[in-house]
Amino acid sequence: MFRFIKDVLGEYGETCEVCQTNVELDARNEREAEEKAKERFCETHAIHDWSLHADRTKVDPADFPS
Repeated sequence: MFRFIKDVLGEYGETCEVCQTNVELDARNEREAEEKAKERFCETHAIHDWSLHADRTKVDPADFPS
């Protein structure tokens, strides 16, 4: 799962992380997953650049049964 994170300033001047969107997808590797997640984020928000709405991404690899 990819999470798109935005740092926001609170009312007392403290910054906190806000998750803008979660994207779950299948990919062969982390690089492909990142590209697909960014494309989906842009499509969902009707924008051309994901970084207009998020500061960074965080990836949580899927757990597969052994």
